[in-house]
Amino acid sequence: MSAPAPSPLEIVGVDPGQRPERQDEVLTGAALEFIAALHRRFTPRRDELLARRAEKRAEIARTSTLDFLPETAHVREGDWKVADCPPALLDRRVEITGPTDRKMTINALNSGAKVWLADFEDASAPTWENVIGGQLNLTDAYERRIDFTDERTGKSYALRPAEELATVVVRPRGWHMDERHLVCDGQPVPGALVDFGLYFFHNAQRLLDLGKGPYFYLPKTESHLEARLWNEVFVFAQDYCGIPQGTVRATVLIETITAAYEMEEILYELRDHAAGLNAGRWDYLFSIVKNFRDAGSRFVLPDRNAVTMTAPFMRAYTELLVRTCHKRGAHAIGGMAAFIPSRKDAKVNEVAFEKVRADKDREAEDGFDGSWVAHPDLVPVAKASFDAVLGERPHQKERLREDVEGAVKAGDLIAVDSLEARPTFEGLRNAVQVGIRYIEAWLRGLGAVAIFNLMEDAATAEISRSQIWQWINAGVVLDTGQQVTAELARQVAADELAAIRAQIGEEAFAAGCWQQAHDLLLRVALDEEYEDFLTTPAYEILRG
Repeated sequence: MSAPAPSPLEIVGVDPGQRPERQDEVLTGAALEFIAALHRRFTPRRDELLARRAEKRAEIARTSTLDFLPETAHVREGDWKVADCPPALLDRRVEITGPTDRKMTINALNSGAKVWLADFEDASAPTWENVIGGQLNLTDAYERRIDFTDERTGKSYALRPAEELATVVVRPRGWHMDERHLVCDGQPVPGALVDFGLYFFHNAQRLLDLGKGPYFYLPKTESHLEARLWNEVFVFAQDYCGIPQGTVRATVLIETITAAYEMEEILYELRDHAAGLNAGRWDYLFSIVKNFRDAGSRFVLPDRNAVTMTAPFMRAYTELLVRTCHKRGAHAIGGMAAFIPSRKDAKVNEVAFEKVRADKDREAEDGFDGSWVAHPDLVPVAKASFDAVLGERPHQKERLREDVEGAVKAGDLIAVDSLEARPTFEGLRNAVQVGIRYIEAWLRGLGAVAIFNLMEDAATAEISRSQIWQWINAGVVLDTGQQVTAELARQVAADELAAIRAQIGEEAFAAGCWQQAHDLLLRVALDEEYEDFLTTPAYEILRG
């Protein structure tokens, strides 16, 4: 009898005693062969595109500007549309986001939202348990063999009838992050290919049988060439698994400033698989700071909470996104309502709900077809805003927003100096507070964290630490008259760490990752060389 063929992939750095339960159901031989095929075919091009990002950033450092691409003018001027929308994605008026742990899987599917963004990216710290367990939870949900009992409260959770469940749209990791525990030919496999590949391989046919399909959100895309790579991945995967071409549908998050100048091109590259575009907030602001961090005072952002979607440069971005999507027959999906309702303070809820309502009213009136929320209690609030505009219609793609055509100029998207707000000491302190608290939770394997009544993910920490870096390097003077320096940032961080220790007590402080979080925040906020992604050095010290 011949020996079995060796696996094309190595699982490394996982203690045999810490292997996730039922890991072998996910990492079957056939699934690993598929991941290896994806890696060998597409990782070299991924690497080229990451190098291209660095070249683009160097160009921005030289010119301090961006423009629409002259070489793709024919795409913007052409007469084309994306593929028709599948029935399961026609109505997306409310989408809930969250990680793929077992409790969230049930609650999100049951939430009353039309779509659940099942997140392997910014709302999920990539521990091996989260990577494998999230895949199992999704498959178990489709097989209706998922339930959950909270050990602390004794409360049990189970799925509602199939017709009441949200449609799942999976967000894999961005192109930049590798999966350290899966190695092929001596090289880590990109996390994007792991998350996409395992989900697609195990569920594409199952989803078709359920009347839906494998749907994805694509994060941190920086150019239409990166969208083209995703399209090539989709074509290959569908052929490999015997799934009809065009089954995959992808919604792209326009959450980088460079992608905002290539929206039409991104839809064009994905046109056989495109479902829409999404307008984010924190990652978008993070991208502006990252790309224009050394471009002078006119690109200095004020406190992050002072930059709302009504800021002129943010309005230009969202107006252009709606126009682009509807012109090409795609859904335009709005941003996140991150508020977490309080069980103790009705007044806090009343004020916050009114802000959420106003934000969702604006999006619906501007032409968006749906929007995001972070908590089930916000589903009816957002739904009411879109119901008032859509009525029984599933979307408003017929509203072409032709008034925007030509009205948004290249310079409007980066007119950061149109803001009147300026950086404050409280803004600096909030950046440090949120940064330390989020990073500490992330290092313990939690990617979605409630901080000060808001659901925060990695994008929050990215904008926080990036603003500290920018303010220091731009010599910003705060409302208190203090100049932002490395020493001031260290002092604020030390004060915050001491406050946390006093608040939670020595035992809880020692059990957490507070000192590591403090040190990492200062490292990525103060280093002379700007780190492209906070999660890259954080991954090196992540438990699991």
